[in-house]
Amino acid sequence: MVAFPYLAVAAAAISGALAAPAPVAGPELPDFEVGAHNLARRQDYNQNYKTGGNVNFSPNSNGYSVTFSGAGDFVVGKGWKKGSDRNLTFTGSTTQTSGTVLVSIYGWTRNPLVEYYVQEYTSNGKGSAQGQKLGTFDTDGGTYEIWKHQQVNQPSIAGTTNFWQYISNRVDKRPNGGTVTMANHFAAWAKAGLNLGAHDYQVLATEGWGNAGGNSKYTISEAGASS
Repeated sequence: MVAFPYLAVAAAAISGALAAPAPVAGPELPDFEVGAHNLARRQDYNQNYKTGGNVNFSPNSNGYSVTFSGAGDFVVGKGWKKGSDRNLTFTGSTTQTSGTVLVSIYGWTRNPLVEYYVQEYTSNGKGSAQGQKLGTFDTDGGTYEIWKHQQVNQPSIAGTTNFWQYISNRVDKRPNGGTVTMANHFAAWAKAGLNLGAHDYQVLATEGWGNAGGNSKYTISEAGASS
C-alpha cells in the first residue's frame, strides 16, 4: 500500500442517482460546487453538504468520520484526482438507524462523459442503482449487479448536458470495508458495452437521505495505481 493525496469532499446531490431515490441525481465532487447551470470550481475542499437535520463531518489526512440524524440529504467523503484502476482499500464501519444510507466509490470520466459508482453498502439494497440492469459479475469476494442509466440535461463536470451513469451494486453488502479492485469493475463494464473515457477523479463517499440517521468512519489506502 502507498499513500496518495486526498481532497476532502462533501458536495450537493444535484441530479438523483446518489442524492435521492427518485431520478434526481447527485455527484459528490471534490473540487466543484453547483453553479447556476453547471458545476463551478471552488477553492475550499473542506465542504459539508446537507439539507436539514444534523450532519457532523470530520475529515482527516487519510479518511473521515461523520455522524448524522434526521438528515434530509447529505454527501461527505474523501477524494483524489486522476482516479483510475487502483485497488482501493477502505476500513471502518457504517451504521444506519433510519432513512437511506449509501457508501460507494464514485467518479467521473471525460470523452465520453460518464458518472460512475461502485456501491459497497446500501441500507435499502439498491442505493443509486436505477435504469437498466445489464447482468452480474463476481470480484473481491462478492457479486455485483451492473446498471446503466442516462441523465438528460443535468449538471455535470462539463456543464449541464446528457451523460450516462454506470453503477456496480454489491449484493452482499460490506459496511466494514474491504478491497475494491477497480480494474475488474471497469473490465466488467466494458464487457457489457459500457465504455469509460479519461479519468478525472474518484471519491469514497457516505450519503444519506430520507431522515437518515447513523454514522460512518473510514480510513482509505490504495495500491496498483495507474495514471
